[in-house]
Amino acid sequence: MADFGMLFHGFTVAFSFYHVAIIVLGVLLGILVGVLPGLGAPNGVTLLLPLTFTMDPVSAIILLSSMYWGALFGGSTTSILFNIPGEPSSVATTFDGYPMAKQGRATEALATAFFSAGLGALVGVIVITLLAGWIAAFALRFSSPEFFAIYLLAFCSFIGLGGADPMKTAISLLTGLAFATVGMDTVSGDLRLTFGYADLLRGVSFLVAVIGLFGIGELLLTVQEELKFRGVSSRIEVREIFTALARLPRYWATFIRSAIIGVWMGITPGGPTAASFMSYGIGRRFGRNRANFGRGEPEGVVAPETADHSAGTSALLPMLALGVPGSATSAVMMGGLMIWGLQPGPLLFTEQPDFVWGLIASMYMSNIIAVILVLATVPLFASILRIPFAIIGPIIIVVCLIGAYTVANATFDVWLAVAFGIVGYVFKRLDYPIAPFVLAMVLGDKAEDAFRQSMILSDGSLSIFWSNNLVATLMGLAILLLLWPLISRVFSVWQPKEPDSAAG
Repeated sequence: MADFGMLFHGFTVAFSFYHVAIIVLGVLLGILVGVLPGLGAPNGVTLLLPLTFTMDPVSAIILLSSMYWGALFGGSTTSILFNIPGEPSSVATTFDGYPMAKQGRATEALATAFFSAGLGALVGVIVITLLAGWIAAFALRFSSPEFFAIYLLAFCSFIGLGGADPMKTAISLLTGLAFATVGMDTVSGDLRLTFGYADLLRGVSFLVAVIGLFGIGELLLTVQEELKFRGVSSRIEVREIFTALARLPRYWATFIRSAIIGVWMGITPGGPTAASFMSYGIGRRFGRNRANFGRGEPEGVVAPETADHSAGTSALLPMLALGVPGSATSAVMMGGLMIWGLQPGPLLFTEQPDFVWGLIASMYMSNIIAVILVLATVPLFASILRIPFAIIGPIIIVVCLIGAYTVANATFDVWLAVAFGIVGYVFKRLDYPIAPFVLAMVLGDKAEDAFRQSMILSDGSLSIFWSNNLVATLMGLAILLLLWPLISRVFSVWQPKEPDSAAG
């Protein structure tokens, strides 16, 4: 009850005309940042951070967190409309959101994504409100073995539950891991797979790879498919938004499962990107319409969007309570806190209650305002699909290349994006899943660092991954998922066949 009392106090801090105006401005800027591929929430917050130095800490953090909210929502927009993820965590939304748009259901896809995102974010804020103390204590149990186990669990979940050919999934995953090793080794400082190119010293940017794989790769496929979006509706009905809302309750099980995954991955921290991939993979395995996943299934939008936003919200908790950022954006925000003279950690809740609970209260307000603003723009964004491909295609390719260049202001990244576009085209033509490739690029370096740190701690003994109940449970689940295709095949062989009813 003390937390509820502090939350009400936070609303008295956050609920003012000035702060509401800041929230609206932050959400609008965030939507713009999320829509632009290659920029993303971390870069957007970084660019905005210097402008907050003259503001008081409460107003500054409200502005930054609101921008974060808007970026998460905005990233879904281009994922659905053009198969170009504005945010890394929006990649999984493309798998069913974009096919829905091509079928003339852009409004339904956008509305489903935004409602699911809003509910997922709300769950994350409620978790922060109710379980801050307990979760902070639990997260302290995580060290390098636990981090490696959670990353391995994310990889194995795609092989076991991804729904695609397990061998093709494994090949895609290993290819992504190979690209993740390019550049300077963070442990030894050695150069790996740079082939004498100075531009590869910093590694292969995940954002550049995503822009190429999804944006340019999809354009190449579209060119092959007669230069047009198939089945795009010529008229946008606002009532489709309310129809999509009315259909959401039928996916209650997917919502609950995805929210739990998101909260878990946000706190541990696996991150929003891993959460959205894992939730989509599990939804594809256990969803009510799993056979339709990848072909324009609304449940395939609900799963990643709910997990993405619940994880993105929950990632702020370890940053505030422990000083351990759960995502790239929360790491930027933590840097802002320290610049403002605030030290993230358990004492922050007792020494700066106005700041902490004002921020948490603003999260509730930002979520509501963000959902209203993005829903108000659904007809506008969906109507973009009515533009002929001969006009919109060149615009998309220019946006992709500009986005690739702005990642590090390097011309080399532009050519790299084009190369990944060809890779994405080949993968799709040969029916190799791209999701494991992308997931491995996101988590590959983190998983490698966690593994090598674990080996240093144990003098090279793998027993460290079974040294306590938590890491042993995670490793056991990962191995089970890795072997699941083989196990299911064995069970299907031994399962007795039903008698042929037509024989009689």
